[in-house]
Amino acid sequence: MNPTDETSTMPDRADRPTRVPWGAVVVYVVVAFGLAWLVALPLWTMDRTGAAFATLFGVLSSAMMFTPGVAVLVVTLALRTPRTERLRFLGMWPLRPAKRVVWWIVGALVGVPLLVMLALAVAALFGWITLDLAHFSGFAETLHAQLPQGVSDAALPPTGLLVALQFVAIPFGALFNCIFAFGEEVGWRGWLLPALRPLGVWPALILSGAVWGLWHSPVILLGHNFGLTDWRGVALMTVGCAALGMVLGWLRLRTASLWPAVMAHGAFNAAAGLSGVVYAAGTVPDAALVNPLGVSGWIACALVVLILALTGQFRTEPELARRRPAS
Repeated sequence: MNPTDETSTMPDRADRPTRVPWGAVVVYVVVAFGLAWLVALPLWTMDRTGAAFATLFGVLSSAMMFTPGVAVLVVTLALRTPRTERLRFLGMWPLRPAKRVVWWIVGALVGVPLLVMLALAVAALFGWITLDLAHFSGFAETLHAQLPQGVSDAALPPTGLLVALQFVAIPFGALFNCIFAFGEEVGWRGWLLPALRPLGVWPALILSGAVWGLWHSPVILLGHNFGLTDWRGVALMTVGCAALGMVLGWLRLRTASLWPAVMAHGAFNAAAGLSGVVYAAGTVPDAALVNPLGVSGWIACALVVLILALTGQFRTEPELARRRPAS
């Protein structure tokens, strides 16, 4: 027993079961996966080459992100948790100690885009992507291809300005994406990770992340993220989510709050497309290697997790503030 692991000395924690509620876990997974496939079903019944598919894909993939939250509503009643403690179990409330919650949210907003940049650096180091940080020629090439026929490049603002706006937009995109990220995080890090925590830190982190990756199958098999429509895309996503899930799960366990993980997820989605801004024209990066959920992302997450483990960050699991006694 590790004396620094607060969960080992606090078996009566309201935010942690004493053993895995396997029945509720099975129900949660079945509902989350079943609803995800149900939401994505229209995409599987239509022509995938037209603009209508792209539009509907954006709408339904966003709607799919709320299915883990619906699954939480279904299974919450299955846990023997007092009604007044359910939000604490999910890490949603109270927002105390406020200093810890707020500063970790800010840290997630800043740190996760840096993680995506680290993945890009890894991809460049291994030669999986050719960067053009001087002229951003690949981004300029993409913009040119999107111009209506007969419109010249002179109609566009300077490429450098557009690139700067892409980076400036990340925090704002993170805040917007948090709306959808919450639908996922309340399920994966809010409910499933604490439910699996009696297995131990590493099994809970890896298993919850792998399940999260498999849950993406309805859209991954349509070519999302990696351009692959078979088991290879699902395998890449499963490993990628297991790797990223260790970082997001660490935020959840380290702070006892759901909100830093929500912000981190939103920031990750906002920054995930940076490779499309910095690659060199005339090259075609392999998404399986360059995507931040691909191989370069696995390596980046592994480096971060290794540093966190060596510095003892996975051994600290505090609680949110206890309910104040009535006067």
